[in-house]
Amino acid sequence: MNSPEKLILASGSEIRQTLLRNAGLTFDVTVGRIDEETVKEALLHDGATPRDIADALAEAKARKVSMKHPGAMVIGCDQTLSFKGKMISKAKDIDEARAQLKEMRGERHKLLSAAVIYENGEPKWRHVGEVRLEMNSFSDAYLDDYLTRNWDQVQYCVGSYMLEAEGVRLFSRIDGDYFTVLGLPLLPLLAYLAQRGVIAS
Repeated sequence: MNSPEKLILASGSEIRQTLLRNAGLTFDVTVGRIDEETVKEALLHDGATPRDIADALAEAKARKVSMKHPGAMVIGCDQTLSFKGKMISKAKDIDEARAQLKEMRGERHKLLSAAVIYENGEPKWRHVGEVRLEMNSFSDAYLDDYLTRNWDQVQYCVGSYMLEAEGVRLFSRIDGDYFTVLGLPLLPLLAYLAQRGVIAS
């Protein structure tokens, strides 16, 4: 296969950009803006799983950017949280974050990180990474202090935590790939890019 003219990340996530940059990749960033809530609601109405939704949102972002950048390889990404079979969305405010974390403490949940690659408006590759996490039975007092200290950073994160920061203290066990926790199934993605000749292997 021929390698693409350019690599584009269709995500404004700084952590995803950092992961790719740290892996030695050269790429542009063009955010794939879609109406995520409308897409989610439609998919949930149709009985889609959190895994399906992560994949569909990643694909929608990649497709949108790909249509405007022929010849480029576009990476779309999304992450969902599955708790007891239902999808937990980003908290709308600190009170909702507190309620979500109280519900999940002492329990297990899954993070599903999807990446989809498009070229010339066509899907070429997809992967959904899965990580299982178990939360500590933290106290209400600690939870309040945690949210007060960290809300400015975690308000943009599903689950209201960042494992690369104080959020790691909320957990007793994590089974899975660290990069997937951060929102990008990096190792499978790098393997595909190497196979395509985009990066040396």
